[in-house]
Amino acid sequence: MRYDVLIIGSGPAGQKGAIAAAKAGKRVALVEREQRQFGGVCLHTGTIPSKTMREAILYLTGFRHREVYRENYGRRRQITMDDLRRKLSQVTEVEVRVVHDQLERNDIDLYTGEGRFIGPHHYELGDGSQRQVLEASTVLIATGTRPARPSHIPFDGQTIFDSDELLALEKIPRSMIVIGGGVIGIEYAIMLAILGVRVTVVDGRERLLEFCDDEIVDMLLFQARALKMMFRLGEHVTEMRRCDSGAVMVELESGKKLLADTALYSVGRQGESASLNLAAAGLEADPRGRIRVDENFQTTVPHIYGVGDIVGFPALASVSMEQGRRAVSHALGRSFKSSDHMHYGLFTIPEIAMVGQTERQLTEQRVPYETGVARFDEIARGQICGDDFGMLKLLFHRETRHLLGVHCIGESATELVHVGQAVMALNGTMDYFRDTVFNHPTMSESYKVAAMNGLNKLQLGELPREKAETQFIPDLTHDLPMGGVVSAIAT
Repeated sequence: MRYDVLIIGSGPAGQKGAIAAAKAGKRVALVEREQRQFGGVCLHTGTIPSKTMREAILYLTGFRHREVYRENYGRRRQITMDDLRRKLSQVTEVEVRVVHDQLERNDIDLYTGEGRFIGPHHYELGDGSQRQVLEASTVLIATGTRPARPSHIPFDGQTIFDSDELLALEKIPRSMIVIGGGVIGIEYAIMLAILGVRVTVVDGRERLLEFCDDEIVDMLLFQARALKMMFRLGEHVTEMRRCDSGAVMVELESGKKLLADTALYSVGRQGESASLNLAAAGLEADPRGRIRVDENFQTTVPHIYGVGDIVGFPALASVSMEQGRRAVSHALGRSFKSSDHMHYGLFTIPEIAMVGQTERQLTEQRVPYETGVARFDEIARGQICGDDFGMLKLLFHRETRHLLGVHCIGESATELVHVGQAVMALNGTMDYFRDTVFNHPTMSESYKVAAMNGLNKLQLGELPREKAETQFIPDLTHDLPMGGVVSAIAT
């Protein structure tokens, strides 16, 4: 079977790459290992399941409004894994149907089965009488990743498990040690802590989530510790074993011994490339199974591209979709303009989102910047949503007022960040937020409050000290639609 483009893997990168090629008028084939795995890791064991589980926990525990509805939050230990999985099956079923519909609507031929390269342009499925060979001018590898499972860790799926196996637990444990404080580990750790699980996080780094704003991470850890979570940072695991009592013992290099009912191993992921026979295509993977690509996601074999998690950081579904489109556009010789401002969203509790540069980066680059901050306890919608802790921080150039970075923690952070992303993409300044009227009450109002806060700092810095202490800035207070903003500026 001859095709213009062959896509290996049906996750977000593979889906969007296949659709982009089909819309360009090319004949496209997409291969997935198993029929029930269409949609990839994102849909079955990663992004969608973990976020659905998160939402179920927030709803069933009443966590957002725990100060008002204490009785619901007090019954959180009665929640079962079956309760959490109930919504998951519904969401997964609908999403699989959507994926199939999109692919079939674009006349993309779908294949299932284990496959391997038998040449740079040829991919073999099955064997014997079931053998099929697909030939393609362009190949896109989007097979994703799986949790790393070192041979010295005694995984059993119930007491010691990885992030994929967590979703299949029979019951919610009383205590858990989470080894690895990366995005996946910290997301699950906080979810379980809200359910009343005693959680200890072990990580070899001194700081977690180093790509995020330092202040935002500190706020997240403060919230986590309020849930009675323990953190053992700068610690390395030397041994893990099951005790006769059924508990899990984790020994650290420092000599500490941690004991819990269960342990989640969440240190790194491995690229799904071992079974592809990359050597036949003239490729090789690194020790973690990842494929090396250039800025256009082209491998060392010009007609073969790698996209999605299998090429490494940032391994986000939204970024993978864009990588798939970009790789196909490059392969077909079509222009593709990608966003210069890629956002990141972490579905921790509370959510974290960012776009642009951090304070640390701007300081290292000697950029004269200022900050504008809005606390969610002064936003009416924040009170309604039960979030009196969150914060939006805007970083902008002191002289040009151009927006340089947006950092948010709290309710709807992963939605809010897109407002700042759009302004940055259009080379906007803080004046946009100052002059725009936002709906009230909404979380988006926090942009106006943060802008007022930041611009006031610029104006106050230009006044003599004795006047700066008393003078209110008239050009920042005109036409304000709500008293809450006036109050925020005045403070």
